[in-house]
Amino acid sequence: MSKQRTIKQDFTLQGKGLHTGIEIIATFKPAEIDNGIRFVRVDLEGKPEIPALAENVTASERGTVISKNNASVSTIEHAMATLFAHGIDNCTIEVNAPELPILDGSAAIYNQALIKAGIQEQDEEKNYFYVKEKIEYNYENGSSIVLLPDEKFSIHTLIDFNSPVLSNQYATLDSLEKFDEEIAVARTFVFVREIEPLLKQNLIKGGDLDNAIVIYDQLMSNEDIKHLTDLMNLPPIQVDKLGYLNKKPLVFNNEPARHKLMDVMGDLALIGRPICGKVIATKPGHAINTKVAKAIQHSFRKQEIQAPVYNPNSEPVMDINRVKQLLPHRWPFLMVDKIIEIKDKSVVGVKNVTGNETFFVGHFPEEPVMPGVLLVEAMAQVGGILVLNTVDDPKKYSTYFLKIDDVKFRQKVSPGDTIIFKLNLLTEVRRGCAYMQGYAFVGETMVAEAQFMAQIIKNK
Repeated sequence: MSKQRTIKQDFTLQGKGLHTGIEIIATFKPAEIDNGIRFVRVDLEGKPEIPALAENVTASERGTVISKNNASVSTIEHAMATLFAHGIDNCTIEVNAPELPILDGSAAIYNQALIKAGIQEQDEEKNYFYVKEKIEYNYENGSSIVLLPDEKFSIHTLIDFNSPVLSNQYATLDSLEKFDEEIAVARTFVFVREIEPLLKQNLIKGGDLDNAIVIYDQLMSNEDIKHLTDLMNLPPIQVDKLGYLNKKPLVFNNEPARHKLMDVMGDLALIGRPICGKVIATKPGHAINTKVAKAIQHSFRKQEIQAPVYNPNSEPVMDINRVKQLLPHRWPFLMVDKIIEIKDKSVVGVKNVTGNETFFVGHFPEEPVMPGVLLVEAMAQVGGILVLNTVDDPKKYSTYFLKIDDVKFRQKVSPGDTIIFKLNLLTEVRRGCAYMQGYAFVGETMVAEAQFMAQIIKNK
């Protein structure tokens, strides 16, 4: 799933809200590239929009709440997990209430409706969050979320409750393709002992035995049970032992753990990017999940563009011999050693900086620093390969740069550094001209950036 995705056509879901108990209509609509997931409160004046981002999370009790400009939507995690699982980057969700419908307490109906509506791949590349080193967040009561580097997304969740009915469980999703059958159908759950306090806080007015697993793990008198069923407007039930009160049996023995896994997915989707890495969540909850999502999103602000993934053991897309076939430059002015990734609108190249570079002889020999102008030149050469890749016979063309704008040097480059360059086309190539944004990284640190305008000219 390297391209951004949206849904092919609208779909509408209707049901009561978990918190309010009122009937809600939610309509999912396609969106343009780079739109992200947005909720629109169509029942409010001006139809305010709320981007589904961690920075907008305002509460995390029985479901995650996002809010902006005095508008809010809660219980969004099941829908967000479904969109995340199917790689949907762009979608507009119109809702006529301050929450999404709880439906059957799982993501199954969201999932079925999305599959029926279809998925549309868009032209723009996805902007992944690559986990490149171990990231660990620890909270009170032994709760933690750990992210580890991996080539794809996977998640392992462990839950622990002080309960004779539900104690320790774990669930694993090793491929998003298995979300439909292994995770989407897992329902939310609640302990009987929690119901009255939640009702008093107006948190589960729409809860019943059809949209939640109800766990009876502490003996109660018949009078107390009748009191609860009256509060929930349910018919009387007879309880003679500890266990689950639902008429519908558990879909899986570890259904609660699978539902918690889904919640983690839905909450981490609020970072606004698909995750490439392994997530291990121990005793998770909405508050913990969204704290982690906020921390990750905050890290993006420090460096909005993430350094490309570079594995020196992988075969390059173009080695130095192929690079020489495309570029006219030669030593000592050839600044590209290899190309490790090339797509329709982006390219990633590598330059290994050694102490034998001729420019170090005169450029601060006592403390050698690669000249900034040569960083820009190297970036431009990688961009030239991207532009030449758009023509049928690259050997018949050359690339000349007409303009360079917004150049920024952020950190010096010294012998021993490996520079990773990433160039993105900002527009389609028109009339032989291309506009590109370039970045240079050493490790995870951006060392330079610039915008280029280049022209493709046929060789005489």
